[in-house]
Amino acid sequence: MKAASIRDLKIELNTKTKKELVELCLQMAKFKKDSKELLTYLLYEAQDEEAYIESVKIEMDELFDQVNSSSYYYVNKSMRKILRLAKKFIRYSKKKTTEFELLKYFCEQLLERHAPLSNYTLENIYDRQIIALRKIVASLHEDLQYDYGIELERLEEMK
Repeated sequence: MKAASIRDLKIELNTKTKKELVELCLQMAKFKKDSKELLTYLLYEAQDEEAYIESVKIEMDELFDQVNSSSYYYVNKSMRKILRLAKKFIRYSKKKTTEFELLKYFCEQLLERHAPLSNYTLENIYDRQIIALRKIVASLHEDLQYDYGIELERLEEMK
């Protein structure tokens, strides 16, 4: 089965009643965990972005605490897993400030818990996130650029 385009889906959804839309949303949420998480964000957490950021940081902390540091392989694998989780939650929000905060927190925790960066892969993960943070800062409003630019410089100096 080929998926319909967003445009076609939007047209079809406009023809549905409110009750049918609710049923479709619930059916989607039951089908896939990501859909349920996105719906939870949109309904409950989108209004308070700060609380959302804090809840994601708590979840990231739990994963950082569970990192198996017996070998570089497991550390690298765990860091990629935490980063993948952070990017998923960033995708739900779509706000550049949330993206900056979560990626900055990831980099801080990476340095704090695994400093000095013990192998090339960890250093590479860190460097790629710094590059991503620079791009985010460049796309923000001038006032935010200054504030976040200072935080980014502090983060780069920590390495």
